[in-house]
Amino acid sequence: MWAGWRVRLLRKLDIVLIIFELVLSVMLLLTSYITKSPYLRGVGVGLMIAWVTSAIAYAVRTKGPWN
Repeated sequence: MWAGWRVRLLRKLDIVLIIFELVLSVMLLLTSYITKSPYLRGVGVGLMIAWVTSAIAYAVRTKGPWN
């Protein structure tokens, strides 16, 4: 019973990771605009691309005709 939250988290791990990528990319992009750091901007854009790719893959997997 003490590990119930872990089991619930693992069942929704794909959604949790997609949301984490989105939050982290937005934080890095905002930080890059404040500090004028091209490195942080590049990392933020890369994470944004990863977020979009993950979201598309999740949508195709859950709403595909084969499900």
